[in-house]
Amino acid sequence: MQHGLQKVFGQLGGQPVPLGSQVGVGGIIELVGGALLVFGLLTRPAAFIMSGTMAVAYFQMHMLPAMDKDPNWFWPIVNKGESAALYSFVFLFLAVAGAGPWSIDALIAKRKNP
Repeated sequence: MQHGLQKVFGQLGGQPVPLGSQVGVGGIIELVGGALLVFGLLTRPAAFIMSGTMAVAYFQMHMLPAMDKDPNWFWPIVNKGESAALYSFVFLFLAVAGAGPWSIDALIAKRKNP
């Protein structure tokens, strides 16, 4: 969510980017998806979309630029993409596992099935 705040509003030491650009759309996904995950609302779809966003960020911003610079370009530790790769897998886990018992999703499920 903090990376989204940097890209969308220029907060936390960031610079706002055009919202219609690929980075701007990524910032919106980070901001809105991060808020949804914090509250546990629509956790599975939000986490799935965010997992894909982080995978794209890893390949486009870390792996591809490193291909010409280093023979070990594939590895996240070499191409500085550790956090993007980690977030992608964590969000994929949340997409499969769903929200926890204290989430808004769990409260909605309890009301539907008392």
